[in-house]
Amino acid sequence: QVQLVESGGGLMQAGGSLRLSCAASGSIFKINTMAWHRQAPGKQRELVAEISNTGNTNYVDSVKGRFTISRDNAKNTMYLQMNSLKPEDTGVYYCLAFVQTTFNFNQYYWGQGTQVTVSS
Repeated sequence: QVQLVESGGGLMQAGGSLRLSCAASGSIFKINTMAWHRQAPGKQRELVAEISNTGNTNYVDSVKGRFTISRDNAKNTMYLQMNSLKPEDTGVYYCLAFVQTTFNFNQYYWGQGTQVTVSS
């Protein structure tokens, strides 16, 4: 029905930058809130940043001032610009979207995740 595909992860040295993308496709009528979560090895998945369909944003304290979440509603795509990366930013980054489908269902969808590794 709805697919989310993340891209842009990789290996980066501390202090570097990466840009993640999440492209949504399928039976989409409207995408409401979108968010990035991450899961570090041995830890629970946590919210990193979220953005409403009107552009309101929210960040976890540890990434404020370094990460910027944005979206292009015309392309059903969300981005995460990550600057001044730290080793503690390492983890699998997942895209989450709250979608109103063309069948009038409202449901959360997850992407498959993209690995971000920051070396010291």
